Formats: sequence, C-alpha cells, structure tokens
Amino acid sequence: MGKIIAIVGMCGSGKSIASDYYEKLGFQNIYFGKVTLDQLKRENLEITPDNEKLIREKLRKEYGMGAFALLLLDQIQNASQKGNVVLDGLYSWDEYKILKEKFQDELSVIAIITDKKIRYQRLEQRTIRPFSNEKARERDIAEIENSAKGGPIAYADYYILNNGDLETYIKHLDRITKQILGEVKS
Repeated sequence: MGKIIAIVGMCGSGKSIASDYYEKLGFQNIYFGKVTLDQLKRENLEITPDNEKLIREKLRKEYGMGAFALLLLDQIQNASQKGNVVLDGLYSWDEYKILKEKFQDELSVIAIITDKKIRYQRLEQRTIRPFSNEKARERDIAEIENSAKGGPIAYADYYILNNGDLETYIKHLDRITKQILGEVKS
C-alpha cells in the first residue's frame, strides 16, 4: 500500500499547489471538491461559490459530516493499492476520523497555514474561481461552522506556514515529503 497524504487548509492557503507538487512526484490526486463539481453537473447547476456551498452542505446533510470520505473511500483504497496518493480537500473532522481508521499510519495530514490577509489577496487575484474579500470571509465562516474544517487543521501531522514565495513553500514540501516517505528522520 502506498502512502496517503491529505492536504488541509483554508481556501487560498496553497492546497492546490501542494497537490500539483505531489502529482509531479507521481502521486495520484484525489480532489474532494470534484464530488461537489460532479454533483453540480448532475443537478444542472452552474458552478458558482454559492452553488458549491449548497451542494457541499446538502451532501453532508444526506451522508453526515464524513460524506466526502465515505463517497471517495473505495477510490482512495484502490489508488493506494497502486501507489502513493494525495488527497486535496479533506475538510471535516468526521472525514479525518473515517480515513484515519481505514488507513491508520499510511495517512499523513499536512496543514497549509497562511495569514488571512495574504489568503484573501491571493483569492482575489487568482484566475480560476476568484473570491472577493467578502466572499472569502463568508466561505471561511461557512467552512468552519458548517463543515467542521478546523479539526483536521488543528490535528495535522505536519504544518507549513505559506506566507512567502513559491520556492520556500516547495522547500517545505520537499522536507516533509522526505520524512513521510521515510527518506530522512524527522
């Protein structure tokens, strides 16, 4: 079984960059948000922040707070039998508990932490799904209150402060990845 690395953090912290980094290392990327996007398509809804929130909360109401882990569990298991896996978008504490129970020591969680002001600037400037400061703040609050997002961030195995440049961020990812893969002692 391969290693499973879950990337957690608030919107705009740099989770997608970390997932892309792991994909380049040969990890299979399982994007939790794809569950939401696929459901939007099935329901013929436009992809907007409000509709995404609606679907995320609807799925959690239907399947519980562990919804995304439950819906992706077989895909994660199959992928990990073939090699290493990166999980982009683990949100809730219940999702974390489901995955930790299933994969135990094979699962490592990396929390990407970025000052709120910097995250909001990044979100405003990004080309794909940009957010105004007001929308970013609304999303933060909704994710904390309705998705229990704080638990996996607070209980992560590793932390990266991503307030600086991309080169520094990648160096942190390199260091942590070597620890997780057993290439260096922590």
